[in-house]
Amino acid sequence: MTNDTNLIASDIEEYLRVHENKDMMRFITCGSVDDGKSTLIGRLLYDSKMIFEDHMAAIEKDSKKFNTTDNTFDLALLVDGLQSEREQGITIDVAYRYFATEQRKFIIADTPGHEQYTRNMATGASTCDLAIILIDARHGVQVQTRRHSYICSLLGIKHVVIAINKMDAVGYDQEIYRKIKADYREFAKQLNIADVRFVPISALKGDNVVNQSENMPWYPGSPLLRLLNTVEINSNANDQFRLGVQYVNRPNLDFRGFAGTIASGDIRVGDTIEALPSGKQSKVKEIVTFDGNIDVAYQGMAITLTLEDEIDISRGDMIVRPHEKPQSTKSFEADVVWMDETPLNVDREYIIKVGSNSTVGSVTSINYQTDVNTIEQKPANQLALNEIGSCNFEVATEVQFDAYASNRATGAFIIIDRLTNGTVGAGMIKQAVDAKASTKPAYSDFEVEFNALVRKHFPHWEAKDILKG
Repeated sequence: MTNDTNLIASDIEEYLRVHENKDMMRFITCGSVDDGKSTLIGRLLYDSKMIFEDHMAAIEKDSKKFNTTDNTFDLALLVDGLQSEREQGITIDVAYRYFATEQRKFIIADTPGHEQYTRNMATGASTCDLAIILIDARHGVQVQTRRHSYICSLLGIKHVVIAINKMDAVGYDQEIYRKIKADYREFAKQLNIADVRFVPISALKGDNVVNQSENMPWYPGSPLLRLLNTVEINSNANDQFRLGVQYVNRPNLDFRGFAGTIASGDIRVGDTIEALPSGKQSKVKEIVTFDGNIDVAYQGMAITLTLEDEIDISRGDMIVRPHEKPQSTKSFEADVVWMDETPLNVDREYIIKVGSNSTVGSVTSINYQTDVNTIEQKPANQLALNEIGSCNFEVATEVQFDAYASNRATGAFIIIDRLTNGTVGAGMIKQAVDAKASTKPAYSDFEVEFNALVRKHFPHWEAKDILKG
């Protein structure tokens, strides 16, 4: 932080320029209840000297009232700001914190560990590049560890750091660290996570968080912050140009532009574009931004495009290059995280919002529900709160998408209840499906109940094997 501090003192404009051009990483902290997620973030901020003096004074005062540790300064209170969170000593809602090092800027999403708040965890993970999954060294791999790891895999997070916390509580025992590491590696074989790293830490004492621990000389790796600074993050979005139209800007008779944020790829003045679903083509006349016109725009930039021709484009349409079209369909298969107390039911109509495009649709069948503890696929005819399953959808008008695995921005959607207008589910599109195939019936009540009965009394048997004789 020395160079940054010197720049602030000597040349604030240069500091802002350097800070603006730093690489940005979004990461999530997750894991089981009381694994120390909020304390870890507090330690990162505290040891990185990223806390203002007035904030420090307020936390010291609140620590006397809400402190859940034996220390005079409760680091978890830096993140857990809700009254109910402080009274119970738990995290309920997703809390976002921001800090920077000389190498990178960071946005942290601190998520709850309780099973009933799984939907909050999924929301926080949906935009992250990396996940820090905490494991209590005293308890090892727990149910929520598996649940959150699976959700991270499902949401396309390719980089995971397993922080084995509370090593001070087990005497910094290397064998405990090795056993937990081996247990998690065995479970992670079932997940689609490309990069898994392990670091033993004590968030409470500060071991291996920002500074190397003197209590664990047997650990040859880097402290957590150094890992965060050096992990190479590859964007999940592909290089094909995608702009979902969020607003048609018509301030006067001489200007008509199409505003949105570039989901992936880049666009230049003079490029030929195609508007979907109409299929009409034109060329880019201007790229307008808040700071003025530019010649080229990239992923993540909010822009307004003006075109050389007057073609009909509305909110919800997608602007692409003619040779890089996404898929268009009324029937698709998707993984769904259900977030509402009322279960997802087949054939009930919902609003399906893909990007800025909203249409009416329904689930025609539930292919299976995933047991996140075992990654086993089980028959189901509905999805309850926090359950995850694969479903087939049919919508009233065509949606344009890329498979979520290749482009998270255009492959994600939300499910909205038509009566309450509340978001009840989140989905990740896998592929288009044949309309006839998507209308296959859901599992019967008998199949679901029989399968559950078999698993209850004969956990090592499969219902399908019994039916075969």
